[in-house]
Amino acid sequence: MSGEITPAGKHSAPGSSPELRASHADRDRVADVLRVAAGDGLLTADELDERLEVALSARTLNELATLTADLPPVPAAVGGMAVAEAKDVVRIEQVHSGPIERAGRWVVPRRLELAVTYCKVTLDFTDAVITHNTLRIDVGMTGKTLKLITRPGIVVDTDELGLVHSRVKHRQTRANPDTPVALRVELVGLKAHGRVVVRPPRRTFMQWLLRRPPSFRDSPAL
Repeated sequence: MSGEITPAGKHSAPGSSPELRASHADRDRVADVLRVAAGDGLLTADELDERLEVALSARTLNELATLTADLPPVPAAVGGMAVAEAKDVVRIEQVHSGPIERAGRWVVPRRLELAVTYCKVTLDFTDAVITHNTLRIDVGMTGKTLKLITRPGIVVDTDELGLVHSRVKHRQTRANPDTPVALRVELVGLKAHGRVVVRPPRRTFMQWLLRRPPSFRDSPAL
């Protein structure tokens, strides 16, 4: 079998029909590809939203293929997971636009540069792919909220972040004290106006009723 994977995330096979019906797994694989591409700066937040909407309602593999046709090919799978390679530097630069979000199985780079003016930024590490132990975020952000959603094993350090008419709200993730540190996030630079919020994911309604903490999947780090 060839090591190449179709845009839908499946191995290509001779004689396969582009009009084959797409499964939930096919849609999820394409959604992962789109989120990773957005995390690498290949798609804007609006483009990501538009393509995800189409992906989640796609009925055929051909419909899914068009969503990733202009993106780099997906690497071959190893052990049922795509090989993720972290970028050294990812820069996000936006002014007075819609919210910026990295969520799902996005690949955490080694360094993230935020040059953002009056755009809300959310970095959700709940299901992020972590391939190294440190992420440096160079913050150049004015207005709105910078939100980091963590999970056990992720430590956020804001000591080197300068604040001008801004404040930090840091809520620790409940975790076993023996949990090893999987990722240390270092915030440096300047945040002017607005807030920096660091918190764990919110509980579901059922978890709230049962007074249980949020559940976390196994770390998708490779």
